[in-house]
Amino acid sequence: MTTQDIDKPRLLLVDDDETFCNVLKGALQKRNYEVLVANDVKSGIQLAEQNLPEYAVIDLRIGHESGLELVKKLISLDDNTQIVMLTGFASIVTAVEAIKLGAVHYLTKPANADEIVSALHKNEGDSSVSISETPLSVKRLEWEHLQKVLMQHDGNISAAARALHMHRRTLQRKLDKRPVRE
Repeated sequence: MTTQDIDKPRLLLVDDDETFCNVLKGALQKRNYEVLVANDVKSGIQLAEQNLPEYAVIDLRIGHESGLELVKKLISLDDNTQIVMLTGFASIVTAVEAIKLGAVHYLTKPANADEIVSALHKNEGDSSVSISETPLSVKRLEWEHLQKVLMQHDGNISAAARALHMHRRTLQRKLDKRPVRE
């Protein structure tokens, strides 16, 4: 680490997409962050324990693991860490849980580096956000319900499938699909 790096805020980036991490790391370094990268939850925790980050960008789904566990761990290490949850599998349930666990923002992919940096520094809500005039579609409601039941069972797909009276593989297939955009 150079003396120049000491002045840079430390940011932990955890996502299982290595290409995405490399691109985002470069973009964040250009914005004056010292970026630490991990591609799984265990490595993310190890990096955080060795080098407490001031900021973190965490993917919701890291392989078959939940980034929510990492948010919880980061906040337990330092509750001042500014965390943005980033996901291609957005749901109301996971957004609420991410914020409850300590994330300051929740962004859906694709998000660019400027949006991510802005979210890292946004500590207050926006009361001017527009309210949709149309209800959620049936497919989106199904996705939200599946996410809610999965969260109620701590991410255990087998337990959630039993609660839904659904075969585990069927639930897994439904969860592997991206949610319907509204």
